[in-house]
Amino acid sequence: MIKALRPLLRRSTYAGALFAYAAALASLPLLSFALLPALAWRSAPEGLLAVVVLVVWAALIALVGLARTTRRVLVLAARRLLHVVLPEPSAVRPSMASPEAGPVADVPGSPSASPASPTSDRWRTPLWLLLHVTLGWTGALASGLLLFLALALPGGWLRAELALSLFGRSARVTGGWQSWAVALACLLLAAVVCVLVTRALRWSAPRLLGPSTAERLALAAERERRLAERNRLAHELHDSIGHTLTTTTIQAAVAGELMSTDPAAARAALRSIEKSARAALEDLDYVLGVLREREVETVGTGAVGTAEVAATAPIRTLADLPELLERVRHTGAVVEWEPSGDPTQVRGTLSRAAYRIVQEGLTNAVRHGSGGPITVRVAAGPDALELDVVNETGAAPRTGRPRAFPTSGHGLPGLAERVRLLHGEIDAGPDGPRRWRLAVRLPVRLSA
Repeated sequence: MIKALRPLLRRSTYAGALFAYAAALASLPLLSFALLPALAWRSAPEGLLAVVVLVVWAALIALVGLARTTRRVLVLAARRLLHVVLPEPSAVRPSMASPEAGPVADVPGSPSASPASPTSDRWRTPLWLLLHVTLGWTGALASGLLLFLALALPGGWLRAELALSLFGRSARVTGGWQSWAVALACLLLAAVVCVLVTRALRWSAPRLLGPSTAERLALAAERERRLAERNRLAHELHDSIGHTLTTTTIQAAVAGELMSTDPAAARAALRSIEKSARAALEDLDYVLGVLREREVETVGTGAVGTAEVAATAPIRTLADLPELLERVRHTGAVVEWEPSGDPTQVRGTLSRAAYRIVQEGLTNAVRHGSGGPITVRVAAGPDALELDVVNETGAAPRTGRPRAFPTSGHGLPGLAERVRLLHGEIDAGPDGPRRWRLAVRLPVRLSA
């Protein structure tokens, strides 16, 4: 019994009813326009005129429901007053992927290629608005009459009397305890009307104001794009910050060992640490900027644009490989650079991805290698870009180098995912008894 009375005591019940009654009041200006045909056609029967007025009134309400602003207002009001789960109207609009996303923008089913909403979906909002107004008028008239009776019967205001007739039996309420009992029943029925109106609106709102099939596809594609973007940023952080921490740790150890015996070499190692840290800070600032921009997109303020944030992105390409190799050499590693063709002519996403691949390969070689020479081969051909990083394994580490580095296990899987998005091939594993080889082949025509 108490459970059945809970909806009558909730504030949200009456907020939903007021939401319905507000729609009824908002439709009154349209009723004045709907009366114009009746005023111009006074000779018609009254029943026909009433039908014409209702049809014109409903048509005007439906036209108002076709406006995008109307739907947005209704969705926001339904979320606040009815407490139903509805996505933001702006969240279902397709948006282009970030230009820095590279291959992510080409994922099938991306929002930019979402199908147009069917014509039937456009009429869901007008239909809900018509239902909203109908429930508003029905509930307002019913609850208003019940409240009037509840107030008028107990005191006999306006000489109010109530006559009831049911199954051939009649009863008349004129005063006394009967009038109070009937008044209490009228109050209860008015509350029940509010509950029914609110529940009807809550049931219909997700079905008529919720996203259509095309919008659900766009939402799913948007979630997929955001997940791919987060994965890409995670790869960027792993490749850049992981490489920097690895090289600077080794360089700091080398500088400590050489501080007393070779101060010049120690100072060179410290300068390399500074350069590596600056590069890592640039990458970190870019990633944090993109994350902030994504947060702005989520809350819908639109204060920062994708193009503005993307313009601050640090551009690391194959042209920057000599600087990267030099930083690795400051760790004490012997790096042999064997370019073929002209890697600097590779442009765009392919060049940036190739730089990160070589960087990750060097990071793994420094972390897990034996201290022997590291060979880096980059062959730029007309049809493919081939990358090789080969290092020795199995020997004791160099003096001053940490014996072990913690590893997340995400390096090679992240490389494989990056290569897959570029339609390339990757092979990582032992190459003989004491060598490890990372080999990547990237098709130029598909990826550049």
